[in-house]
Amino acid sequence: MKTWTLSRRSFARASIAALAGLTLPRLTFGEPAHDVSNEEDFDELWSTLKERYCFFEDKHTDWEKVRTLYRPLAIAAETDDAYMAVLGQVLNELYDAHTQLSNAPDGTQRGPFYDLLVERLDAGTQGAVRIKAIRDGSAAVDAGLMIGDLITEIDGQPTEHVVQALMPKCLSTPDQAADTYIINVAVSGRRGQARRFTVVSRHHHPREVQLPFKKWVELPNIESKRLENDIGYIVIRSFADNAVLDTFDQALSDFRDTRGLIIDVRNNGGGDTAIAKPIMGRFISQPRPYALMRRREGEGLSDPWTEILEPRGPFTYTQPVVVLTSHWSASMAEGFPMGMRGIGRATIVGTPMMGLGAAVFPIRLDRTGIQAQYSGEPVYDTQDRPRWQMRPDVEVAYGGDILAAGIRTLKKKTL
Repeated sequence: MKTWTLSRRSFARASIAALAGLTLPRLTFGEPAHDVSNEEDFDELWSTLKERYCFFEDKHTDWEKVRTLYRPLAIAAETDDAYMAVLGQVLNELYDAHTQLSNAPDGTQRGPFYDLLVERLDAGTQGAVRIKAIRDGSAAVDAGLMIGDLITEIDGQPTEHVVQALMPKCLSTPDQAADTYIINVAVSGRRGQARRFTVVSRHHHPREVQLPFKKWVELPNIESKRLENDIGYIVIRSFADNAVLDTFDQALSDFRDTRGLIIDVRNNGGGDTAIAKPIMGRFISQPRPYALMRRREGEGLSDPWTEILEPRGPFTYTQPVVVLTSHWSASMAEGFPMGMRGIGRATIVGTPMMGLGAAVFPIRLDRTGIQAQYSGEPVYDTQDRPRWQMRPDVEVAYGGDILAAGIRTLKKKTL
């Protein structure tokens, strides 16, 4: 015998309606019960992305098939977490690290590039992936993982099995970009949970490596010090805090007499242009273009418009500047070095960045309150080159000493 159970949201709506003296439609026991808000919010998310997501031309995603496959699963979801898991799968079909749920619960799959960057190997490695970069301060560092190690199993399953289970189901044709994205999703694990890898290092037998869940150490969003040879050094870890601007201005004032300046955005997850642009404005004395942008227009993209940078502050810093980057420089921390180079005021030193190529827009689903973000306006440098393809002027091998390379570069400019 089938029973009908109200979900938490349905029960809440029924209670509110009863208090308001409303009459609810009688339940029909011959039909599968579902939460109408699930259905309506799924349609809102799917339609918003269909109209506004900016990278469909670069994806192999069949967006109509996404609706056909996942809408019934969303309607049938019996818990909030199960519903959010379905929406996470929908966004995964776009294989875009900038397009994701904003408030996903523990236990759901993380996006890529959490603390490891991995790459495919040549045929014959049975699906193993090779570690290309490791984020400082991570559980992966603590566990002794090294660049060049092979990950052959994830949580007891062959790596390739995990990858295939996570692979988008709605690709019209295979896409190397999707594979690169998913192998990095696979090693990122699940939110709030430990990971277990089987790892093969050079000249060593396979070993099991435990990576406990580790919270990132909270460091100040901005720090500064004076290095040898009168070089100023400012670390910016976020462009999301208004206080960063005042702290940066104070540091720049302290370094006004230096021979050169290094700005380090290697572990900066991004933030707001309203913070980054005024910082860049301290290095110019007249308005300058620093980026081009586009947005969705029908099935394609609009013509570009130019973003202008205004000078700011009591003085303009005119000495040479180097900006340090790493793979964990993301979003606005990619736009900042691109802009500094575009206005002719910095040399970029480090590794390629995360490759997040657009300004993002938030969406809050009206009924469930679930929040997400999506790539909405692709960004290009002043030469109309995509931000996601940007590479440093002085490229440092993964695992190399980026700060030392930055100091060497700056010394050449200040001798």
